[in-house]
Amino acid sequence: MRGRLLRLGVAIGLTAYVLWTSDPRAVWAACRDANWWWIAAAMALVVVDRALMAARWIELLAALTPGSRPPFLVVLRVFFLSSFVSNFVPSLAADSYRMYALSRYRVDLAESAASVLMDRLLGILSVVIVAAGALPFATALGVPDGVLLVLGATVAGCIAAGSVVFSERAARAAVRMSELVPVDALHRMTAALVQAVRRYAQHHTALVRVLLMSIAVQVFRVVQAMCLGYALGLAVPAAAYFAFIPLIVLIMQVPITVNGFGTTQYAFTTLFVPLGAEKGATFALSILFLALGILGSLPGALFYAAGAPARSKADLS
Repeated sequence: MRGRLLRLGVAIGLTAYVLWTSDPRAVWAACRDANWWWIAAAMALVVVDRALMAARWIELLAALTPGSRPPFLVVLRVFFLSSFVSNFVPSLAADSYRMYALSRYRVDLAESAASVLMDRLLGILSVVIVAAGALPFATALGVPDGVLLVLGATVAGCIAAGSVVFSERAARAAVRMSELVPVDALHRMTAALVQAVRRYAQHHTALVRVLLMSIAVQVFRVVQAMCLGYALGLAVPAAAYFAFIPLIVLIMQVPITVNGFGTTQYAFTTLFVPLGAEKGATFALSILFLALGILGSLPGALFYAAGAPARSKADLS
């Protein structure tokens, strides 16, 4: 409870600070004069990126034990419910819910966790690829040194995690590291999870398809932000969106606030205002970008309201 209150306090305080420095009247004026056709275009793209996100996870489930993959509608329900839950809890907690929920449908918990971890890993890798691809075109804009540092650290993390999938030596090292903690349950869980993740080494084609879908998701998110920027009249080069939006997406995942509020506003103003973007319109952009994410999770609210679906006797056995 104390952690939640602290995160809420940071979100409110940081958002209020950025709003105050951006001039609330300027923010209101930017929202009032926004072009709603561009906002509608951004909303339409949310449907596309959420469909791709669901499709990539379904693709990853192909590595599960034959015959154990739940029906399509069950997977879709679990995905959108976890998206809805992520509005209220850190992304790690939402991923944990997705792991557990899928395991209730005859899916081994370790394999369920492996599919979620691979989904997250390939998603983060796609963010880095899109941002790195745009950086050469954005260097003239004055990219902060911290951007390169964050991208470099993220790449290193992706390489370390990916090595567990494709390297037997790295997999053994991961298991040995878990043994440094004197908890038998952790040792068993890590060994089972590493074994499940290693199965993806035999599914190169599926991994490539998921990575391509993940890159497409990030491109659609950049285009969504561009549509919102056009709606608000921001005069920012397209290269800046492709270089900075992926980084902002990473920042939104840091679990120090509620649903990325505060950190998202700070990141937008820090990165876009030096390029000449008006502060009030930039703050409005940050709020609308967060709102798109909430909009994309609303199908999960409908699934939640509908309650849990009845499971067949096979599911219950």
